Amino acid sequence: MAPAFRACRRPTVFVLVLGLVSSLSAAAQEKATSPASAPAAEQLLKMLKPGHPRLLIDQAGFDALKRKLDADRELADWDKTLRREADALVTAPLPKHALPDGKRLLDTSRRVLGRTYTLALAYRLHGDAKHLERLWRELETVAAFPDFNPSHFLDTAEMTHALAIAYDWLYRDWTDAQRATIREAIVRHGLKPGLAVYRRKGGWPRSAHNWNQVCNGGMTVGALAIADEEPALAGEILRHALASVPLAMRSYAPDGAWGEGPGYWGYATTYNVVMLAALESALGSDFALSKMEGFAETGLFPIYMTGPTGRAFNFEDSGERIGRMDCLLWLARRFDRPELIWHAMQGRPSAAGMIWYRGPGKDPQTAGLPLDKYWRGVEVATMRSRWNDPQAVFVGFLAGSNRINHNHLDSGSFVLDALGQRWVVDLGADNYNLPGYFGGQRYTYYRLRAEGHNTLVLNPSQAPDQDPRSETRIRRFTSEKDRAAAVADLTPAYAVHARRVERGIALLDRQQVLVQDEIETSKPADVWWFVHTEAAIQVSDDGRSVTLEQGGRKLVARLVSPAEGRFEVRPAAPLPSSPNPEGQRPNRQVRNLTVHLPQITTVRLATLFAPEGQSGQRPVEVKPLAQW
Repeated sequence: MAPAFRACRRPTVFVLVLGLVSSLSAAAQEKATSPASAPAAEQLLKMLKPGHPRLLIDQAGFDALKRKLDADRELADWDKTLRREADALVTAPLPKHALPDGKRLLDTSRRVLGRTYTLALAYRLHGDAKHLERLWRELETVAAFPDFNPSHFLDTAEMTHALAIAYDWLYRDWTDAQRATIREAIVRHGLKPGLAVYRRKGGWPRSAHNWNQVCNGGMTVGALAIADEEPALAGEILRHALASVPLAMRSYAPDGAWGEGPGYWGYATTYNVVMLAALESALGSDFALSKMEGFAETGLFPIYMTGPTGRAFNFEDSGERIGRMDCLLWLARRFDRPELIWHAMQGRPSAAGMIWYRGPGKDPQTAGLPLDKYWRGVEVATMRSRWNDPQAVFVGFLAGSNRINHNHLDSGSFVLDALGQRWVVDLGADNYNLPGYFGGQRYTYYRLRAEGHNTLVLNPSQAPDQDPRSETRIRRFTSEKDRAAAVADLTPAYAVHARRVERGIALLDRQQVLVQDEIETSKPADVWWFVHTEAAIQVSDDGRSVTLEQGGRKLVARLVSPAEGRFEVRPAAPLPSSPNPEGQRPNRQVRNLTVHLPQITTVRLATLFAPEGQSGQRPVEVKPLAQW
């Protein structure tokens, strides 16, 4: 079975705050993370529901889930998968305290978490002693670890989460000695290191990215599991967590998007939901956190960010495959959005999702979702020709902030799906352990520079190739029956080189995609236009068009403007004048479709993409972006 809370393709997570927190005033951070802004510990403890289980689900919930196994075929099949994988775990190797990259225990923490949900739920539903016995061996092993690697606190948070669920769900099945072992590990390796971080008034409690929700979520479930036995410690942890998490949840405003990309949306939102669900189940309230601006809409974000190929628009360090996101099942119930159930059920079942499943959902077309959407704040737009069609045309287009956590210099970048293939790809993240990846060398790496994205580069020898502190906006967005378009002002990203840089992307007749750039400079500039593709490329004799081919399908790209422009094919590798440090991931299966325009002061660069046979069916009028 997949890990209980699989959030994104990448197995490790590390972070550098590149502006979100620094953009907040010190006073605002202090207010957001002050325990004085949360209920008093005594009040919280008075709200605690007695007995166990009380995390995410109670005894009545388990009883109801058992009854549903006989009435819901989907759930019954899910349960069979659960039992098979629980059986397979009985003989799995026990975890080890190992940091394979020298920094992270995170793979181990996530593996233990997934096993805990699987074995604990299988035992609760079916009572097979071998599942309980295997889970105890797992927990006994990690409880004896010297620590949960608090220097990389995600590892500690996820391991504490695992122990808390096991302690709570199976409380009556453990012996007194077993309970003491688990409880002491939660306290010693989880909550006390967490409290030390809270009291330092720095680090992840003051961040506005995924670390905030993951670490606060892990500490919250750990505290709620043992709050009646360790009231002083648990009460202080809960006060800090309730004061801290709104700082990250503000990032959902105004529309529910997530600046770190859809993969990190899954990671952050999963733990956000775990925290809120645990607060509700154990204390009877989420303290209105679910009413924060944008949170009711956030479940739509992964739906819109996923193309018909099943590949996400993987901007920033996000991966292409988001994986199953069980938090959507909780969000669907809370906000009455059955389309979220449909999206969640496209992946593999997991134990965590079973407790929130409430029957079949609605696909986006049946639910009446618009085809196109612009997400303010994050400044990303998606357009598509149809829902429920793997052959549909899909475009994801990003403006956004180059200061966001996990950022790339990718303002203006886009991806393109059609005919069941992804034709324009984002290369994604590089190795997080590269020197300075989250520091001063970040933009020396090809995949993180504008050069490694599907956007413009001006004067590439002058690094960095976009301003790392710039913020750009989608200024116009339209969605009509036969046409959708977004126009972004990218000037702040290129202000060192140009007076004006704008990019517009339009989905014409819901079949063809027009990418149009307008550039004005005060002195001649070296302009490069890049598109990365996994397709084979055949350039026409005049260099004005190319045919992309993959999967037995063809897409044609035609250079409409300027007349002097020509397509070239380059490797997906740095230009000779660009940095090229060792250790970067190779891009051997990717080619770089390029247009190079030297000594430019004013240019309108327009390229039309269309499935073979559709390009040129109707003349394309190249209007100024101001008239779009």
